[in-house]
Amino acid sequence: MNGVSPIGFGAAPLGGVYGTIDRDRAVASVRTALEAGVTLIDVAPYYGKTVAETVLGQALRGVDRGSYLLATKVGRYDLAEFDFSAGRVERSVRESLDRLGTDYLDLIQCHDVEFGDLDQIVEETLPALRKLQDAGAVRSVGITGYPLRPLAYIAERAPVDTVLSYCQYNLQNVTLGDWLPFFAERNIQVFNASPLAMGLLTEAGPPEWHPAPAALRAACARAAALCRERGGDLAKLAFQFAVSRPGAASTIVGMADPDLVRRNLAWAAEPLDTELLAAVQDVLADQLNVQWPSGREVPR
Repeated sequence: MNGVSPIGFGAAPLGGVYGTIDRDRAVASVRTALEAGVTLIDVAPYYGKTVAETVLGQALRGVDRGSYLLATKVGRYDLAEFDFSAGRVERSVRESLDRLGTDYLDLIQCHDVEFGDLDQIVEETLPALRKLQDAGAVRSVGITGYPLRPLAYIAERAPVDTVLSYCQYNLQNVTLGDWLPFFAERNIQVFNASPLAMGLLTEAGPPEWHPAPAALRAACARAAALCRERGGDLAKLAFQFAVSRPGAASTIVGMADPDLVRRNLAWAAEPLDTELLAAVQDVLADQLNVQWPSGREVPR
């Protein structure tokens, strides 16, 4: 995909994933991001059970379609509802097009592939999406997930254009960095999502549903306290760290308020506090690259 902005607009918060939103401000956040030069917008029907796509469609009404790249997903529709069958993903694309108010998607992605049958995704889902590509409904086809091995398993067996990995290239976890050459060799564009680790790397801390183990939560809370004591902000440090990592085409961060959009873009332009970074890395050292279980075991 050409024209991808270094910072992408993550639209999950538009679905109320991180708490109740003001729809007018959510719409304004999209417009603010576009006006500031953000071109990549990432959403999914799973976010808020289609609410995020609906709000995003409202926000994009009347906006020049050539001014942004629109990515959504197929395969995941609820906490435990996954369906990667050809018929369902084809229908899902049509439903998303309708909610988003467009006649094509720049990118369609298989959502959280680790919860599906990876061989089905290779043999059935991706070919179905390529047919939609041939028909002009989508421009590029990708995959997303938390653990990296399922993404690599699919990428070894089928052509994919993009990989979106979340919570794997941030202040606490840099595992994705080891996999970047693997994807680069296959000409796969990589997106780094959730630089704040779904709220883990913030002053407020993660939401109740966050899957991080207790020791990791506690370490991040200590890191937040250290930043506060030194007049800093863990979220700012984590965001700057993530956007400074090499190899990812874009860092996708969730935003549902125009002030948050402006804040994040300002942070990205400021220099990283290297002394504070070193201190926080010391606090997080015993939790570096600690992960949580997600999805099925990868076939051998």
